[in-house]
Amino acid sequence: MSAAMIGIIVILVLVLIVIGCVAYGIMRVKNAVEDFSRDAFCTPDIREGFKQVEEEYASTPKSVSAMTSLYLPKIKRDFPEFQYDEMKVRAENVLTSYLIAVDRMNKGDLTEGNKELSDKLEMQIEMLKAAGQREHYKNIEIHRTEIADYKKRNGRCIITFQTALQYFHMLEDETGKLLEGSGEMLTQSRYNTDVIYIQDREKVEDERDLSLGINCPNCGAPIGGIGSKVCEYCGTPIVELNIYAWSFCNVTEAK
Repeated sequence: MSAAMIGIIVILVLVLIVIGCVAYGIMRVKNAVEDFSRDAFCTPDIREGFKQVEEEYASTPKSVSAMTSLYLPKIKRDFPEFQYDEMKVRAENVLTSYLIAVDRMNKGDLTEGNKELSDKLEMQIEMLKAAGQREHYKNIEIHRTEIADYKKRNGRCIITFQTALQYFHMLEDETGKLLEGSGEMLTQSRYNTDVIYIQDREKVEDERDLSLGINCPNCGAPIGGIGSKVCEYCGTPIVELNIYAWSFCNVTEAK
């Protein structure tokens, strides 16, 4: 056997050894990945495992800042007639109708709210129209709603309800091409819905909020203090504060 032939054989053997080592390494990595996937996701297919994680994430409700037990007693002290259950339902209805209004590009679908909220909704719809886009919220489902905050400042009392919910979210262009979201994978989110009560009209700077206060049924004077029971102008007792003196003023997604 010539020296050249021996050299070729040696090279082939070395190539086979390298190929064998690479194949062995790939097999080890593949087995390690399968073992990890099996331990982590109960399936040897890591792609299937990640898909399961994504689906689980899409079906798990977001947590909310549940401060109801802290703030509700304070609210009830300031407003003894405040009906928490009723207001929570109203907050959920406002949130749902706000998203539906965006979906339908029709601010008339908003169930209630002051001018500030109506203007915000109109601006959001106009921005979508200007961009040639449609934003869809389908199959909206509420998971949980709690009071997340209660603030008293500048003549206003603001209660923030935080809601965990799910929906199918899609952003499309004017041709119907999907830009964001999915019609098959749920989106879990949470939103803050603010409801406002005017405590002291002398401190209110925005005239569009003036309709939110309570007036004396006898003389028509504004009832200025939180939870006032007697008109300071004519002395008429105020038996019950109307729950609809509260008005919804803001809806925002809480990241």
